[in-house]
Amino acid sequence: MEMPSVDEQPLLVERDDNAAAPEAKRLLRLAGPLVASGILRCALQLVSVMFVGHLGELPLAGASLATSLANVTGFSLLAGMASALDTLCGQAFGARQYHLLGVYKQRAMLVLTLACVPIALVWANTARFLLLLGQDPAIAAEAGAYARWLIPALVPYVPLTCHIRFLQTQSIVLPVMASSTVTSLSHVAVCWALVHKAGMGSKGAALATAVSYSTNLAILSLYTRLSGACKRTWTGFSMQAFKELRQFADLAVPSAMMVCLEWWSFELLVLLSGLLPNPKLETSVLSICLNTGALMFMVPSGLCTAISTRVSNELGAGRPHAAKLATRLVVCMALFAGSVISITMISLRKFWGYMYSNEEEVVTYIARMIPVLAISFFIDGIHTSLSGVLYGCGEQKIGARVNLAAFYLAGIPLAVLLAFVLHLNGMGLWLGIVCGSLTKLVLLMWIVLSINWEKEAIKAKDMVLGSSLPAA
Repeated sequence: MEMPSVDEQPLLVERDDNAAAPEAKRLLRLAGPLVASGILRCALQLVSVMFVGHLGELPLAGASLATSLANVTGFSLLAGMASALDTLCGQAFGARQYHLLGVYKQRAMLVLTLACVPIALVWANTARFLLLLGQDPAIAAEAGAYARWLIPALVPYVPLTCHIRFLQTQSIVLPVMASSTVTSLSHVAVCWALVHKAGMGSKGAALATAVSYSTNLAILSLYTRLSGACKRTWTGFSMQAFKELRQFADLAVPSAMMVCLEWWSFELLVLLSGLLPNPKLETSVLSICLNTGALMFMVPSGLCTAISTRVSNELGAGRPHAAKLATRLVVCMALFAGSVISITMISLRKFWGYMYSNEEEVVTYIARMIPVLAISFFIDGIHTSLSGVLYGCGEQKIGARVNLAAFYLAGIPLAVLLAFVLHLNGMGLWLGIVCGSLTKLVLLMWIVLSINWEKEAIKAKDMVLGSSLPAA
């Protein structure tokens, strides 16, 4: 690419300045509803576990363990695979190849449905796996029953997560937020009806997840088919969806690994905490840290999806400079949001633990951990937004390698060293993960700064126009 002349350069700067404000508004209009939607969807499993918690300690322990296992072995994997649509649908929409979006969505549903087969087998045998890992037989049996009743949730979850990605890549986020709101409110009534009214106990709480996912899917499906907003992107079912499944899987698998490798590293912290002195305290504190992190993560997650949509749309439209501008702005937003969250958490560190426990030992421990958590969330907010840039560019394989190196070659080994060799216990485990997050941030900053945006726009155009699909 030729560099602009000296006379042209001020004009380019002026254009960027003029474009910055509208682009910032676009990102905020996307990120706000996305953050709210993410929190509301996460609330479903939380509400189910809360209902089970009133049935006794054993049902609560089983439901919590089963929910964690389901997230690690199933929901995280499927959500990661569906994120391939961030690239494919986003770039096709930007290139105005609207007919491709519906076919990509159907193709994703086919591939994800095939992935559900081994997931369902794992969930059906949860009790056996937990016994092999040395879990208490009573807790293993309870978790196994809960996991088996979660299997029906896979049926609506696959098309639901594909519908959400399909709509988000078109910047249709308010209907997604509205459907998530209705579903979350109705989920309380569904849980009450199945757990108490029908007398199903913890099994009813698990089945309620399937019912609520089906409700959310029904709302979004009706919107897709009846709204004029999707008139060009949804043209009905097509046999073209059965073609190029291998090509979709080639992008879906690294997309899943990009999500799961990071997710699994945090779950591994809880397992390692059980090997520390006073494991009951350490595990409780690490679980509270993870629950806090899951809630706070919704903010950078919204920015991640927003920037992946903007970057993929602009690259597909052949506007690399707009994609670069959006990337710069989202980093600034992540810095601001991370600063606000971190300062708030540190200011409330002496009271934060009381939201989860009345035990003074736990509250004091949490107060000591909060500054480390605040640093962790600040770093996570920036590198999560940068991960969204990779999704928009279709560079999930690079993202998966970065997560593998950052968390499993740096973060986890350092966590083990600090916790077990230097005896920093739970603090050491989380400090190790902070080092992994910092490694990921440095790697992603270097990768994003090295992006040749013009080449990425050409690659996006080739990907879209190289499809075998006929125009609608």
